[in-house]
Amino acid sequence: AGAPLTDTVPTQVVPGADPSARQLCFAWGPAEVLVCETLFSRAGGSRSPRLAGAAARTLTGSIAGTSDGAPSSSRVFVVRRDQDIYIHTLRKLFNESHGIFMGLQRSEEELAGKSRKAQLVQVSKNYRSVIRACMEDMHQAAVSTRDPALQGQYSTQVSILSAMELIWNLCEILFVEAATAGPLLLRLLDWVRLHVCDVDSMVREVLSSESPSKHKLFWNVVDVFVLQGRMDEARHLLSKEASANPASMNMYKILDDLMKKMPVPSLGNTQTLTELELKWQHWHEECQRYLQDGTFASNPHMESICKILLGDEDAILEKKELMTTWYHFLVTRLLYSHPTVKPMELRFYAQSSMDLFLGGESSPEPLDMILMAAFEFEMHQVIKECSIVLSNWWFVAHLTDLLDHCKLLQSHNLYFGSNMREFLLLEYASGLFSHHSLWQLGVDYFDHCPEYGRVYLELHIERIPLSTEQKALKVLRICEQRQMHEQVRSICKIMAMKALRNNRLGSALSWSIRAKDAAFATLISDRFLKDYCEKGCFSDLDLIDNLGPSMLLSDRLTFLGKYREFHRLYGEKRFAEAARLLLTLMTAHIAPCSFWMTLLTDALPLLEQKEVIFSAEQTYELMRCLEDLTAGNPDKQKFQDDDVETTKVEMLRLALARNLARVIVKEGTVEGS
Repeated sequence: AGAPLTDTVPTQVVPGADPSARQLCFAWGPAEVLVCETLFSRAGGSRSPRLAGAAARTLTGSIAGTSDGAPSSSRVFVVRRDQDIYIHTLRKLFNESHGIFMGLQRSEEELAGKSRKAQLVQVSKNYRSVIRACMEDMHQAAVSTRDPALQGQYSTQVSILSAMELIWNLCEILFVEAATAGPLLLRLLDWVRLHVCDVDSMVREVLSSESPSKHKLFWNVVDVFVLQGRMDEARHLLSKEASANPASMNMYKILDDLMKKMPVPSLGNTQTLTELELKWQHWHEECQRYLQDGTFASNPHMESICKILLGDEDAILEKKELMTTWYHFLVTRLLYSHPTVKPMELRFYAQSSMDLFLGGESSPEPLDMILMAAFEFEMHQVIKECSIVLSNWWFVAHLTDLLDHCKLLQSHNLYFGSNMREFLLLEYASGLFSHHSLWQLGVDYFDHCPEYGRVYLELHIERIPLSTEQKALKVLRICEQRQMHEQVRSICKIMAMKALRNNRLGSALSWSIRAKDAAFATLISDRFLKDYCEKGCFSDLDLIDNLGPSMLLSDRLTFLGKYREFHRLYGEKRFAEAARLLLTLMTAHIAPCSFWMTLLTDALPLLEQKEVIFSAEQTYELMRCLEDLTAGNPDKQKFQDDDVETTKVEMLRLALARNLARVIVKEGTVEGS
């Protein structure tokens, strides 16, 4: 169960544990995975694992392992910090929201005033559209799969995403758009209509029937439309009922007229709040008069609708099953009792609506507490509760960033350093870095954390497994763009060592040059020279031929590049240039001593050319080098006993003597003439 602890990973006992007893130990594994070795308690026969409090609180996700077995046995548990990062169907959420986030950072200073506010509202809607698209994909996956376990996982994710969109939409209305009295109610109505979808199937069933007015759920659908303020749709349905019951036509006309004349706020500011309140008061009194006159007494359904129009809380609560949630009840109550509610009054109506709706029968769920905090304009509490309840950092990181751009979190700094926005972005980006490909998104999030972002990026980028050269180059480019010189050197050294272990000398040399590691470049150059001595030819000629200024990184690399140049000149029959270069390599002392015999042997074909190539002075230099080699060799006796080496020395001495004689004759002839 889980991954075993290795000997190379140090384990630590949980702080405060009794060292004399068997205890829980832990160690950090690769890719942000906490590997816990859990030893079970024997007290009272209990076999439940005792996870460290801090670790259990800060790491969300699943614990992989088995819980059955003997009390004395130990178990290994793997705890992941961001399990949602590994859900494939959530990739769209992470990828597309990254683009929205980056666009928001770039546009920060472009607009001001109303234009800026409209832009921020649009950004919020873009985030919500990504959540909804992801939710629809997840729903399709749940419908199409035949695996019950997968179906359960997808359904759970749909519920979580739905709750995320519900909370985000409310925060958009209250905090980002900051809707004022009047438009506020219209926004809340749209919010309820969008998110309370439990009755949609019932509405479709009734409307698709041959005779909707005779359907058993007809009045339920009318009530739903009225409760959601969808007056035109409610009136349309009532007209069908009126056509089917001509005797009650007058009653229907009165109710239709009341619904038609109901004053509602407008988004265009065409009327003041005072005018709206006066109109609403007159309309309310008219509804009251018809109810008291018993106009609808003969039809309980219509009488109930009239009571709802009057804002009768008991009548509205009778439709509790149709509303399904306390916040639907809140918006309906405001629509028919307080249509000009001000933002700061919401907290009082929200609390009383939740109390009335739940009625002590059930306790508020975490979602209820988050929505209540939003209605109370406690945005920090909203963020805190969401951080605890939701299964990943995506939601709180992006919502907090948006609120920060709205200048709503400027005064809130955390006691341990960075502000709330940066803290949550750092947590979210850290989670992304545990994924094999999403880590690239995390880089941009770190870039926009001015205080600690670079430090986090430096620490996390060193942990990325460099499985391929392509991935290494991608990481390297990121580091180079940000002048992260230590990380650049580290990556290059790792890749150079990998290439060397696989005997890919060209790649190893290329990486060591990028790392500007002189010692490692010297080591690889020696390997190139050793291979040349064994095989008589160079590998990776393109690389060596195009070293350019890079060959100055180390003397040995310079020698390798120049020695290859000597071979090129010789191949092009530019013997004089080749001879000068060869002599320079010998006299400059950049060639390793072990390679001197090879260099002198390379001089033999030049000494034997028909045309004299080495001058007398150059020949004397070669003789001195040969004597230094034979006289200064620490293994002189062994050198002398080696027949091959002895033969080479004799051949060189003979060739040098003959060349010197030819030079003297040639130079004497030139002087004599």
